Amino acid sequence: MDRVILHCDMNGFFASVELLDHPELKNVPMAVCGSPDNRHGIILAKNELAKKAGVVTAETLWQAKRKCPHLKCVPPHHDKYKKYSKLINDIYYRFTDMVEPFSIDESWLDVTASQRLFGSGKEIADKIRETVKNELGLTLSAGVSFNKIFAKMGSEYRKPDATTIITRENYKKLLWPLPVGELFSVGASTAEKLRSLGIKTIGDLAASDILWLEKQLGKYGRMIYEYANGLENSPVALASERQKIKSVGNGITFRRNLTGADDVRTALTALADTVSSRLRKYQLKAGGIKVDIKDPNLKVISRQKQLDTRTNTAEEISTAAFDVLSRSWDMKNPIRLLTVTAINLFDEDEEEQISLFGGDENARAAGEKLAYTMDSIREKFGDKAILFGGVINNDIGIDMTETKNDE
Repeated sequence: MDRVILHCDMNGFFASVELLDHPELKNVPMAVCGSPDNRHGIILAKNELAKKAGVVTAETLWQAKRKCPHLKCVPPHHDKYKKYSKLINDIYYRFTDMVEPFSIDESWLDVTASQRLFGSGKEIADKIRETVKNELGLTLSAGVSFNKIFAKMGSEYRKPDATTIITRENYKKLLWPLPVGELFSVGASTAEKLRSLGIKTIGDLAASDILWLEKQLGKYGRMIYEYANGLENSPVALASERQKIKSVGNGITFRRNLTGADDVRTALTALADTVSSRLRKYQLKAGGIKVDIKDPNLKVISRQKQLDTRTNTAEEISTAAFDVLSRSWDMKNPIRLLTVTAINLFDEDEEEQISLFGGDENARAAGEKLAYTMDSIREKFGDKAILFGGVINNDIGIDMTETKNDE
């Protein structure tokens, strides 16, 4: 018997939460902006009226105002979004203990066994939508399917406040005619490459030769082939058995050896960016940083340090990693591979004794707000939608072989 997987995706989450405190903005175009008083602020979220006026996430405020002169803007309140995210997931747990948050406003649920108590997958999805709406005043869209990928695509298929069922009988009719860029995990650059290879729709991808795809795209080619054909079968994590992550790391073997402090800073900026974004996704902060260095002779040294203040921002992780490396490595010596790992992890909401050496708290808060803003933009437009300036057009192969080390 097929599993029954739900994917629940909140509708305009940031904007919807802000409207709870600003009901006067319910019937006007409104958006959540990184800096409403700054014409260069970024749009983080918008309501349906702003969306209909052409406002899109990640554009600048002045661009949005040009399309929608009467747009009302409010600043983001990330603590509030985290609070409501927890309340929403608490509702999910009433229906199943198999809940896997994917982001602050999305979760997968395995409700296979729950059908005996609450009805079919569609009935459970509709009950969840009704409960969230009645208790929290928020709406969500749900996808119901036999695997996680199609469940997520179902939640995107019809919005807002809707349930879409994708079955083994209808997925070819519903999903295969869609542009290939609509497949989960296919970003803009990959979609462009696939189109250049003659693959324009998800159906085209599903009908492609898997060995040819692997030759073109490596393991990623096999993965998206399986996604398109409904072959993905990863489990939804069981809440009571979910293992706490002990470390989050990322390593890169470079196109050429790193030589000098500038190369090292560029590499550490990119590595810290990916490590910090995964920490925020897992809702964790690092109490320490470890750096592994491999030279051209494949000799490896590892060094680490504890931090005065826990962090999940790229700037602080990069700075700490550079400090570790500079204390133990002569910058004149070449480096073949670097790995940055966040260790000694804590839940990001866990209370922490303020350090006398922790630095400017206002500056740290601003840095965290910027980091979550970047997360929001990347979630909508892909990981490469916004990058640190220092890693753009580098020649060391930042986008080459990458090793994810989350344990």
